[in-house]
Amino acid sequence: MEIRFEQLSKVWPDGTKALCEIDLVIPAGQFCVLLGHSGAGKSTLLRCVNGLENPTAGQVFVDGQAVASQSLPTLRRRIAMVHQHFGLVSRASGAANVMAGAVSALPLWRVLTGLYPEALKRKACHLLGAVGLDEVHLRRRAEQLSGGQQQRLGLARAFMLNPAIILADEPVASLDPTLGREVLELLRNQAREQGTTVLCSLHQLDLARAFADRIVALHQGRIIFDGAPDALNARDLAVIYARGGNAAAPAPVRLQEAV
Repeated sequence: MEIRFEQLSKVWPDGTKALCEIDLVIPAGQFCVLLGHSGAGKSTLLRCVNGLENPTAGQVFVDGQAVASQSLPTLRRRIAMVHQHFGLVSRASGAANVMAGAVSALPLWRVLTGLYPEALKRKACHLLGAVGLDEVHLRRRAEQLSGGQQQRLGLARAFMLNPAIILADEPVASLDPTLGREVLELLRNQAREQGTTVLCSLHQLDLARAFADRIVALHQGRIIFDGAPDALNARDLAVIYARGGNAAAPAPVRLQEAV
């Protein structure tokens, strides 16, 4: 599914501009990385896609449908999220955490009783295998697993309903570089297998270059680069990672100019 941002702006109550007139189209099936330092606007942009943040101005469209209160219940069934701190229920089992990815499509009585359909149980087992876990991890509580194993549970949960879009908010920030690379590779492989659009925020340049089809860099809520990973140059990077007002944002390098 395509994601389209039209003149999207977000201003916090204290007057801080989190996003400034973002115009951006993410084609269906693309792995797009949002790059930038903390506070650049990456998480806010992600959260506008699934309605966790409401823009001050402008609009987000998912597959041509405006993200609004009326459309959110339907859209959220097609959108999954992977969180920086895993977003798991620490005392619940691995199986329960993965199955939680399907609750929006189930009757409330099944969720409350834990009586999930056999087809969903089989799918959870398949996804655990796909992310490198096994039956032992189904029974263990999430808090008993390593950080890398917990994020793999998070990936399996995200794919339970065959999402058309994955929003990944700093999904490897809590992991060491080796585990982070492994998790992003799993995310990319699963997304390609299912044709899923991925919008992933990162701050690690090396991982962005290794896994992105496209990089969109933000600075002070504005797009300052939009292009292929190998098109980033030293000037772009100096601005992307500048703090506050220490560097002026250049005119953005757009995708068509960078490829």
